[in-house]
Amino acid sequence: MLSKLLVLENTILEAIATGADLSTTFACLSEKIEMVLPMSRCSVLLVDPNGSVDGTRMSHLAEDYREAHCREVIAPILRSWVATGRRGSSIVPGDIPRLPESWGADAAALPELQSYWLAPICAASGSLLGAVALLRLDRRGPTDTEQRVLEACARLCAIALERHERAVERERRANVDALTLLDNRFAFNQMLSQLPCDAPGTWGLLIVDLDNLKVVNDTFGHHAGDCLLQAVAARTSAASSPEKVFRIGGDEFAIIVQSSDSLRDLDAFAGEILSALSDGVPCRGHMLVPEATIGGAVLSPGDQAAETVRRNADFALYHAKETGRGGFVRYWPGLETRITHRLSAIRDLSAALEENRIEPHYQPIVRLGTDQIVALEALARLRTRAGRIVAASQFREALSDGQLASALTERMLSLIAEDIRTWQDLEIPIDHVSINIAAADLYGGRLEEQLLDSFERRGVALGKLVLEISETIAPVRHHRLVPKRIAALRQSGLRVALDDFGGGASLTQLLTEPIDGLKLDRGLIERFCAEPEIGAVLEALLLVAGRLGIAVVAQGIETEEQASALSRLGFEHGQGYLFSQPLDRGAATSLLRNRADAVAGTLASAGARRVSR
Repeated sequence: MLSKLLVLENTILEAIATGADLSTTFACLSEKIEMVLPMSRCSVLLVDPNGSVDGTRMSHLAEDYREAHCREVIAPILRSWVATGRRGSSIVPGDIPRLPESWGADAAALPELQSYWLAPICAASGSLLGAVALLRLDRRGPTDTEQRVLEACARLCAIALERHERAVERERRANVDALTLLDNRFAFNQMLSQLPCDAPGTWGLLIVDLDNLKVVNDTFGHHAGDCLLQAVAARTSAASSPEKVFRIGGDEFAIIVQSSDSLRDLDAFAGEILSALSDGVPCRGHMLVPEATIGGAVLSPGDQAAETVRRNADFALYHAKETGRGGFVRYWPGLETRITHRLSAIRDLSAALEENRIEPHYQPIVRLGTDQIVALEALARLRTRAGRIVAASQFREALSDGQLASALTERMLSLIAEDIRTWQDLEIPIDHVSINIAAADLYGGRLEEQLLDSFERRGVALGKLVLEISETIAPVRHHRLVPKRIAALRQSGLRVALDDFGGGASLTQLLTEPIDGLKLDRGLIERFCAEPEIGAVLEALLLVAGRLGIAVVAQGIETEEQASALSRLGFEHGQGYLFSQPLDRGAATSLLRNRADAVAGTLASAGARRVSR
């Protein structure tokens, strides 16, 4: 029997070493032990952390028959062991009562089991994991040799269970994000690779990007960022149930959407997630507010692989972040082309900045009626390697990249300050130069530092610059930090103007905007001569702006008729192709000098006439 025991041990240890699953290992053990100990029917029972008994394995007995024995006889004993904290490895024999008829219709056709031997399966710590149960066809206790066999089997089961737990823990660590306890990128890739792609509309994917994690980490520390991530993970999981949520990056989460209700209205589903994230998260005395953006895609006809849906969701997220953070964008055909154009514009602008191929062109702002140049607007131009001049409208999409927009502003401010210094040295009078700044400059750029570096270093007063803020970035202006930043800029001597006014703004906005001037939207000027009611609007605007001390410039003037009508209405300053197209610095310098000389000559002639009288 000892040789048979050695064979049994080697067989089970080999199964454990080769990574056989528990079911296979225990079935093999049951079969071998019944060969070593005839008149026995073997079962392995496990105890879960809650004290429930599960995992019965027994050969040569009908399923309902063996389950009845384990449920009615063995399981109560194990539960009592758990309750009393039993430890140790001694064999516990006992008698089985006579079988009731209710234990199975086939019970009468089987030999009646009369006794049992139980060997506790204990972990290295001593805690009870389960038991090896031998149901005997005779009524007696084990011999010393039989007891050794049973105890050896219990030890083998403990080894198998502990190896299984280690394997489960390794798999858990490989598949679970330690911070949020969500499944990680590896688990996401595994699940994604197994999704079928033969039935369009049956599943979709959302990518959730946490927009303000870096700000939280930099401001409050990484412990606060971890707190925010844990809250976002918990809220996203709750709002997405029953969909599966993964953490796939530092600030990115993925949701595989498979339920018909969620797929039926993906926009509403994404909206519920954003709504769940909108409340503040208390963390060590701070209230952190998650800011997230979501991109999504659904399996569509023609999608040959799950990776296509993933790529489309990434495209949608990129577009959502570039066009308006805090919302949801669902992928649509053609979005990829649009993003490709944007990426191409970003690449071209980045190269132009590195190679110093960005230059300002200046369009004059004149006094209506005299055409005297009182100011200039600096417009960014990109010179290609072949020498062609590209207007800002052709690379405007690149300015959705905040870092690139800030770099362009920095380059333009440096060149403008240099040109103003040149004109001052040439004694060419110019009141100011205006420049349009991007949302990124107000929201998180280095604008103050760039201004000081460009203007103070060249000895040019900041009063010579007017910053124009486009009405199209109004949502950014309403960020709580932006009005403070504008106020600080004005206190330093800068003037701030609102560009493209009238496209959507109201007159009441002038009461809340901390500005010094505004430029009318060119669409109003185009309609002015054709629609008499526009004149009444413009007249009211001039009245309000005048009372508030806000200077007004009419831009987009292209005809003498427009210029004359605006002048009669009370406008003093205008800008447009009627007076001049944008000019490079050389042409602008010549124009300024000629106009200054002409004005000086006119004044000299007038003075001479007064003397002769």
